[in-house]
Parts: sequence; C-alpha cells; structure tokens
Amino acid sequence: MAIRDRFDLVIFDWAGTVVDFGCHAPVIALREAFARQGVAISETQARRDMGKAKAEHVRALLLNPAIQSAWAEAHGRKSTDADIAELMKDLGPLMRDQAQRSASLIDGARAAVEVLRGEGIKVGSSTGYTREMMGPVLREAAAQGYIPDHLVCSGETPAGRPTPLMIYKACAELGVWPLSRVVKVDDTDAGVAEGRAAGCFTVGIAASGNAVGLSQEAWSKLPAADRAARLEAAEKSLRAAGADVVIDTVAQLIQVLRSAA
Repeated sequence: MAIRDRFDLVIFDWAGTVVDFGCHAPVIALREAFARQGVAISETQARRDMGKAKAEHVRALLLNPAIQSAWAEAHGRKSTDADIAELMKDLGPLMRDQAQRSASLIDGARAAVEVLRGEGIKVGSSTGYTREMMGPVLREAAAQGYIPDHLVCSGETPAGRPTPLMIYKACAELGVWPLSRVVKVDDTDAGVAEGRAAGCFTVGIAASGNAVGLSQEAWSKLPAADRAARLEAAEKSLRAAGADVVIDTVAQLIQVLRSAA
C-alpha cells in the first residue's frame, strides 16, 4: 500500500526534526537572553519546555523555583510580565542569529520530503519560533532544497503546543481532513502531545532531537551503550507524550509511514 492511501499531509517540526541536529539554537539563545538579565540557566532547564511557543517557554522557565529564586536575587523582586517582554526583545535577535547558524538540514530530510511529494502528499511545518525568528531558517532551508507547502509559527494561533490549534490551522488552510490522515513529526514532548491531541498519526524523533541534545558529530562518537541508553530515555519520554512510533531521525520516516499505510 502506498503512503498516499492512508495519509494526505505530513507536518514537520523544525529544530531537532528537519534542521539543527540536537536542537541547539534555542538552547543557546535562551541561555544568553537570561544571562543578559543576570540569571544563569542550565542546558537541562532550557530544554525542559522545548517545543512551546518561545514566550510561553520563557514564562515556564520563570516559573521554575530555582530560576525564579535566581531572578529575585539578581533583581530584588519576582519576575513580571514586563520581564518576559524584555527577555523576548533580547531573544528575537539571538534566536535569528543562532537559528541561521544551525539551519543545516538533517540527513535524510530532503529525501523524505521528495518521496512524500512524489506521492502527492502535502508537506506542512510548524514551530515554536515566531515568524520573525524563522526568517533566516527559511532562507537557509530553501537554499538546501527544502521549502514546505505551509508554515505555522508561534503567535499565529490563540494557543500553541501542546494544544492542537497549530495543526488545525494548517489543515484548514491546506484543505486536509480528517485529522487521522495527517502525520505530525516532532522531537519534543510538547510537539508530540500536540499531534496526539489533534488525532494525528504522531512520530517522535529521538536521536537528532531535544531529548538527546547532541550534535551529529558528538552523537556519532558516543559508545554504543551510551547511545542505546539515551535513545531508550528519549523514546520513553516521547511515548509518554503520545507518540505512535519513535524513530532515530527523519531519515527513517518513509519506512515507518509505508509500514503504517
């Protein structure tokens, strides 16, 4: 059975899924934005709410007791909505810079999209980045041959992940239904939960994604036992979020969709 017999649309996340192996750009940008406010956050803390709209990600970080304590120490008070707005002012340019540096396509992404298009399947995309943040990523991806049919960015729906509204927007504008004929591909728990909430066939990405958080080079150098342990932990988290299936990278997507068709 062809993929087209079961699915009409595949919606890809961006960082950690089709670009930026290890999902590093938002981690670096978030840590720098907080550092400019005199607050140090760890990589683990920065990754915890990955996949959410960036303003909501910042809000979630400030709700972390340890980070809120550090904020109060640095500023002499608790954080406010005005502080979130100030952090976002810094985060925008930082994200654009880091995203451009990390916009290399993950191996297999372009080939997967070409197969999907060859079967007449639409290719959508969504992200926790704002459209302004996505500008450099779109240009770099296009130069490498990846131009999705549709893009939904944070702030373009009343709520972002893990609600299904970004998927609903894409389906409405692309004319795709029912949602059971849509595939959501994402490396974050929030993005997987989004796909599950929408009723999509949901594919989690482990090795190249946020849960592992390593560059392709660092990942390739890990001993086999370490790789297996990290993959097991990532898969457990993505499955708990609602993934129907978990793969290492987007390079395995076509095989999985053919099996599901």
